[in-house]
Amino acid sequence: MNKAKFPTTPMGRIKLFFTFFDSRWEDLTKENWLKVTYKDFSAGLIVAMTAIPMAMGFAMAMGMRPEHGIIAGALACVVGRTFGGSKYQVYGPTAAFIPVIAALIAKYSDPANGGTFEQAHGFLVLVSIISGIILIIMGIYGVGKYAKLVPNSIIVGFTIGIAVSIALTNFEDILGIENFKDFLGQDEDIQGGLLHNLYLAFGNLGVINIWSVLIGVITFVLAKYLLKISIYIPGPVIAMGTATLLAATLLADKNLILVRDLYGSIPNNFFKLQMPFLPSMNGGVMLDIVYFVVSIVFVSGVESVLCSSMADRLAKNERTPFNPDKEFFGQGLVQIITPLVQGFPCTGALARTATSIKAGATTPLVGYFKAVLKLTMAFYLAQYLELIPMACIGGILVWVASNMIKPSEIKEIKHSGKFEFAMMLYTAVMVPMTDFLTGVLSALVIYFVVKYAFKRMEKKKTSH
Repeated sequence: MNKAKFPTTPMGRIKLFFTFFDSRWEDLTKENWLKVTYKDFSAGLIVAMTAIPMAMGFAMAMGMRPEHGIIAGALACVVGRTFGGSKYQVYGPTAAFIPVIAALIAKYSDPANGGTFEQAHGFLVLVSIISGIILIIMGIYGVGKYAKLVPNSIIVGFTIGIAVSIALTNFEDILGIENFKDFLGQDEDIQGGLLHNLYLAFGNLGVINIWSVLIGVITFVLAKYLLKISIYIPGPVIAMGTATLLAATLLADKNLILVRDLYGSIPNNFFKLQMPFLPSMNGGVMLDIVYFVVSIVFVSGVESVLCSSMADRLAKNERTPFNPDKEFFGQGLVQIITPLVQGFPCTGALARTATSIKAGATTPLVGYFKAVLKLTMAFYLAQYLELIPMACIGGILVWVASNMIKPSEIKEIKHSGKFEFAMMLYTAVMVPMTDFLTGVLSALVIYFVVKYAFKRMEKKKTSH
C-alpha cells in the first residue's frame, strides 16, 4: 500500500476535509465508471437489505423506536460517505453503542425521575452534538492517528464483552417475555448479569413461550447460515420474512409479541427534527454529560479507525489508504447531524462494510446507494415491519453477537503472550459486569501502567 501524503497542518486538513472528490474516488475513472457504478449499486442493495432488520434491532436494544434505526443508518451513511476518510466504509447503527445509548435512554426516560422518552432523546442529541464537535476538533488537529494506539487485546476484549451484553439483554425477546412485571406481577426484567438472567429464566419456565423460542432459533439459523452459502443471499431479510409469515399464519394464535405490541405503528414519514434537551443542571447531570460524551467519542474514534483499517485490508487496497483525521471529521458530522433528524450516534459498521466489499464495492457511491435503497424499501414496507415478532429481533441481535466473537482473533491474542491474553479476558468480563466505559478505561490504565513499569524494569536490567 502506498504511503499517503496527507496534510500536516490544521488549515491543510480543513481544506482537505471539505474536498469532496479526493483520493477516495481514485478507483472511479472515465473508462470504468459504468462498471464501477453497477457494482456499487449491487453492493448497496445487498447491504441495504441486510441493514434494515439489523438497524431496527439495534434501535430497539438501545431503547429507541424501530424507525429511528432506519433513519440513523441511512443518514449516517450519506454524511459519512461525503465527509469521511475511507473509500469503503459503510456507516450505521453498531453494537458498541447499544450499552451507552441504552443506559442514557433508560435513565432519562424513567417516569419515576420525571423523565420522558422525548426528553431522553433530546439529551442524547445534546451529548452527541458535543461529541461531534470534539471529534471535529480532534480531526483538525491530527489526533486520528492516536486511535491506532489502543491495544488489539483490549479491542477484542471490548468486542466480546459487548457481544455478551447484547446476547444477555435480548433473552426476554427470544423467550417471549417482554418483562416479568407484566406477566408475573413482579418488578423484574430479564436484564442484568448472567447469573441474574439465568435465575429468572429457569425460575419462571412456566411463562416462557416455546413458540417464541422457536421463532428466535429459526431467525438465528437462517441469518447465520444463509450468508455462509453466499454473500448475495440476504440471510437476515429472509429470516425476518420467514418469522413474520409464521407469526401471521401458523403461529397467529400463539401469543407472540410483535413489534407493534410495543411500539405501535411504524410511520414512513421518517425525518423529523429532534432538538437537544438539557435537564436541570446538577452534579449528576454534569457527570452524565462527561460520561456519555467520552463514551461516544471513544466508540466513534476507535471503531471508525478499526473498521477503516479492516476495510483497506479486506479490499486489498494498494493505492491511497484511509485518512484517520478525515475519518474523525466525518464521524463528528455524523454525530451532530444524524441525531438531530430522529436518529442517534452511528459509526463505521464492520459487518456491513465487509459485506459491501465482498459484494464488489470500490467507491463511496455504495454508501449513497445503500441509504436511498434502504429508505425506499423501508417506506414501502413500514406497514409490514410492525408485524415482525420480537423473538425475530432478538434472534437477529444474538446472530450479530455471535459474529462479533471471532475465534481467530482470540487465538491471535493468545499467541501474543499471557499479558495480552489476560487483558483481553479482563476487558471481556468487565464490560458486561460494570459498564462500557469503566471496563475499557480501567483496562487501558492497567495496560499502559504495566507496560510502563515493565519498560522501566528492562532499562534497569540493561543499565546494570
